[in-house]
Amino acid sequence: MVSMEQLQNVDTAKLKATAKGWGAVSRRSGEATRRVDNGMVAQVRDTQKSEAGNAAVESAGLLSRNFQYIRAECGLIETAINGLADELAGPQRKLKQALEHAKGLNFTVHPDGSVDYPRASVADVPAPVRQAPARPGQFVIPVGPVNPLAAKAREVADTIADALKEAAEIDARYAKALLKLTTSGDIRKTDWLDVAQDMKDVRSAARRVSESDIPKGKSPRDNAAWWKNLSQTERDEYKALYPAGIGALDGLPAIDRDDANRVVLAESRASTMKELEELKRHEPKQGPPELNQITGLPVQGKESEWSKWNRRKEALEGRIKGIKSIQRRFDETGTRGLPEAYLMAFDDRGLGRAVVASGNPDTAQHTAVYVPGTSSRFSAVGKEVDRMSELWRQSHTLADGESVSTIAWVGYDAPRSAMPFDKGDFFPEAMSKAYARGAADDLSGFLDGVQTAQGGPEKSHTTVMGHSYGSTAIGATSLKHHLGADDIIAVASPGMLVRSADELGAPHGHVWSEAASIGKDQVPAGGKLVDLGGPMGGLVPSDREFGANIMQTDAHDHGSYFDKDSLSLRNMAAVVTGNYEEVKRD
Repeated sequence: MVSMEQLQNVDTAKLKATAKGWGAVSRRSGEATRRVDNGMVAQVRDTQKSEAGNAAVESAGLLSRNFQYIRAECGLIETAINGLADELAGPQRKLKQALEHAKGLNFTVHPDGSVDYPRASVADVPAPVRQAPARPGQFVIPVGPVNPLAAKAREVADTIADALKEAAEIDARYAKALLKLTTSGDIRKTDWLDVAQDMKDVRSAARRVSESDIPKGKSPRDNAAWWKNLSQTERDEYKALYPAGIGALDGLPAIDRDDANRVVLAESRASTMKELEELKRHEPKQGPPELNQITGLPVQGKESEWSKWNRRKEALEGRIKGIKSIQRRFDETGTRGLPEAYLMAFDDRGLGRAVVASGNPDTAQHTAVYVPGTSSRFSAVGKEVDRMSELWRQSHTLADGESVSTIAWVGYDAPRSAMPFDKGDFFPEAMSKAYARGAADDLSGFLDGVQTAQGGPEKSHTTVMGHSYGSTAIGATSLKHHLGADDIIAVASPGMLVRSADELGAPHGHVWSEAASIGKDQVPAGGKLVDLGGPMGGLVPSDREFGANIMQTDAHDHGSYFDKDSLSLRNMAAVVTGNYEEVKRD
């Protein structure tokens, strides 16, 4: 129970100062995480090829994870203390107003909240209320004099009691959440499941910021304006309590999205590992298939318990693989000159989505956004990130000191397989335009968000590039929205849903195509067969009639366009950096 003296003497300014201190620790821990990731891990890995070097890398990785853990937990403490200070200000103000009112009426307020009031003189007491004459058989109870101060004293006492009750509820709510913000003290363990639970506990206690206030369905410009109008403390609190919501907002600065999404990534890894371990402990028996009692043949369409179990296991293992590949890219910062990586989006629901940038896109003078093609899944995100790492390196050599950011956008549900005749596969999904059209809003929002964070489309030379079905998704996006791209590159495209390069919205002469011969890559030819090349028979970007700039390629199959130091990759880098004279044309 909160006493009247305690509530009266609460120094909310000191509470705010304490919260500010925890916030500073949180932010410094985030900076330390980046210094370890970007300045230590890669350098040790590059220079120390020994068991001692491997141990140092492992220790540095542990240090990075612990700094990230400190950032998350201290951010929650900051949020809780700020919320406590804000909420206690209300009942404290109510108490002080009641005490001032009592003082003005010459009342005495006791420590327990009870109120004494002056006894009125006879002259101050109103005359008795007269009753109407009684009828026979009725009694009249005369109404005596009433002290007018009694009702006012009761009002003051009730206000004090309400203020103390409200303060007690607030104090208990925050105390419960803060008492749970503990750690085992073992620096070898950073329990992100514990962080996730702490986040829920502080959310239930704190009412200072609300998830409902995070923009939903707004434009990147609206998102950016909302974020800009928040104080630094409020931004920290939103990232601490609702990292998934903040990390997904197009238009916000890359570093803020990265901060939030790394927390979500760590929590996802912890929860997925726990679920996988639990699943493996309860593996069902792999018995024979259920047979039809009449025909004696296996019952079609009925999945066994073991098959369901195995399907879930493979999905969880795929998620872990994707998470590890993203972490690997963080760890590779500095390797062969690679810049910082930014996790621009992360979502482990469904097939999973991730967007990873090499180099800060907010400040890049050249930005490339890459949309992968068929079979791009979260479990294979490492392949797409590696491609953009190689493109960054190649572009960096041509950029003449200008900054570059290359972004792997695994941000849509792609078809399961490559086009017909590619390695003998044929899946109807790859024939559908629906997947490309389904990507349009998300891709457009992301591109608009990048340019919003940069300060406008003129701030960076932007290239949008798609491999295989990814180029189809770019075509669908250009038909529905304005891409805002300075250049478009279609790599091994099966079609972009248009018959002409000029229909894509890029400046005339700034659509580019790479495609190996049909003997090496059958996807462009397959795209014509399934009508992804636009109406009336269709053309693909590698057709001269399409009107794209045809670039030379040394790709030997559908997946080798991004090979290190390849002609195909050098041509892409020349376009990305605006060095068009360096492009080897066909």
